Amino acid sequence: MKNLLRMALPLLILGSGIAGFAILHATKPAPDANEEPPRPVSVFVEPVRRADARLDVVTFGEVRARTDVELVAQVAGRVVSISPEFTEGGLFAAGETLLVIEDTDHRLALQQARSDVADAELGVQQALAAADVARRQLGGNPNPTPLALHEPQINQARVRLDAARARLEQAELNLRRTRISLPFAGRVHTIRANVGQYVSPGTPLGRAFATDIAEVRLPLTNAQLASLGLPIGYATAPGSGRPVRFEAAVGAEVASWQGELLRIDAAVDPSTRLIYGLAQVVDPYGAGVSGTGMPLAVGLYVEAVIEGRQVAGAQVIPREALRAGNQTFVVTPEGLLQVRQVSVSHADSQQAVIAEGLAAGEQVVISSLRNPIDGMRVHPIRRGEATAAAAPDSLAR
Repeated sequence: MKNLLRMALPLLILGSGIAGFAILHATKPAPDANEEPPRPVSVFVEPVRRADARLDVVTFGEVRARTDVELVAQVAGRVVSISPEFTEGGLFAAGETLLVIEDTDHRLALQQARSDVADAELGVQQALAAADVARRQLGGNPNPTPLALHEPQINQARVRLDAARARLEQAELNLRRTRISLPFAGRVHTIRANVGQYVSPGTPLGRAFATDIAEVRLPLTNAQLASLGLPIGYATAPGSGRPVRFEAAVGAEVASWQGELLRIDAAVDPSTRLIYGLAQVVDPYGAGVSGTGMPLAVGLYVEAVIEGRQVAGAQVIPREALRAGNQTFVVTPEGLLQVRQVSVSHADSQQAVIAEGLAAGEQVVISSLRNPIDGMRVHPIRRGEATAAAAPDSLAR
């Protein structure tokens, strides 16, 4: 009997639990139905504006000197002295001597050339005197020959004099070439010679550039050329070109310089299909420095903002409202999202000018939006508005 009770007791407990669970499940209250609609995603919007716009073009280029030359020896000799400014970055004036080549041989050659000129002048005088004597002696001869009158001897003496004078001029020129200078003010870029080095004609001595004008070659696309409103082959005089603002990060600051676009190439680059414009900055190491005194250094890579043409009554939207190049998100008055293709006539870092696809006053989304679906419900918020409905986790900034 005791064994039977031991076996039945667990079964009774299990049965009681199952019965209790069935009763609780049958008598539980029904859950309340959730009738709240899906919450719309909050987005920042801005209206499409109709305004006058200037189609500024942004491009990039490398600064170079308009005049950049290589110093080359024209005479042979040993370098005996150099200017203190003949070093990388050295500043020199027009006509200032940068290197001096030993001139002893050239001075001796000059003295020899002067002696040769004196001998040749004497030869001309002797030939003229001999011709005068011959004319007197042949006074009765009605048809004297040119040789009898010493005319070939006179011509020969004069030719020898011309040759001697040419050698003298060459000797003087070689002597001047022992002192190497440039006809413009500038800076030394690199040096390849020093005191004691022997150089021959054609030996590279260094490289220097003028500091009067800096140039920047700027690549332009067809769309950018249309924004400028300038034709291929455009050229104008200095002082009347399109304003250009150059910017670059130099050290711990972003420096800015003012220049002008003076010309556009007359041909398209066949390898890149781009058109290049030429901009200039006058006196980049002097009066043309930035507001903080930073020069527009040769070799610097700069951003160029070229002043474009004016467009009256353009459809303007913020640049962040433009997506994938030619797409915008528009919020309808009913709060529904429309994914719309637009025709963009110009875009820069601040704004975009729309040719077709939008109307003034329409609301365009300027905040990021995850998984946008055409027709989805959104909650538009103007930039700067504060509303309790815009939850931080659903509002994309």
